Amino acid sequence: MVVHEPIRKDPRWQRLVELVKELAYMRAEDELFTLASGRQSPHFFDMKPIMMHPEGSKLLGELINERLDSWQPNYVGGLELGAVPLTAIVISTSGTSCPRKGFMVRKQSKGRGGRKTNNPPGVEGTGIMGGGTIVVLEDVTTTGGSSLKAVERLLQETPCEVLGVITILDREEGGVAAFADSNLRFEAIMSLSDIAN
Repeated sequence: MVVHEPIRKDPRWQRLVELVKELAYMRAEDELFTLASGRQSPHFFDMKPIMMHPEGSKLLGELINERLDSWQPNYVGGLELGAVPLTAIVISTSGTSCPRKGFMVRKQSKGRGGRKTNNPPGVEGTGIMGGGTIVVLEDVTTTGGSSLKAVERLLQETPCEVLGVITILDREEGGVAAFADSNLRFEAIMSLSDIAN
């Protein structure tokens, strides 16, 4: 199961599902949505309103950090744009017993990031070139392509070990298989079935 079962039993999870339905989910009755992957679907998710919502961001941070506590990464981050606010939420709610540091991976390197941190161009935020473990964050996973791009760059350009990927929502359209094929652990806080059913 992609969603860790104890998370589903947490009352905070049910409230987060309600907020996602209210603020982040649209269902097309007649015309399909074209997704970033190029696929078409009757289901559309924009997690930015959840990540920018006081209660939604708090719930996200708490639930993701609950899972990260068992993974024990040194760093969290992912590909711009969706992973940037999510990373900020996660590091600001990580607590003092297991603090995490964050970074972001630009889709296109601007050539100036990392001057102070020694990170490779396009990897910005906390310096990660000393090595350590990473969990890549994503807001919505369809095929897993965005996260796999970030993982590939991190593995090629840094000495870090990527433990896996955590997403807010798995659209159940191939991401699980893509991460399994890449030998990456993958979890979601919720799935399309939790929202659309």
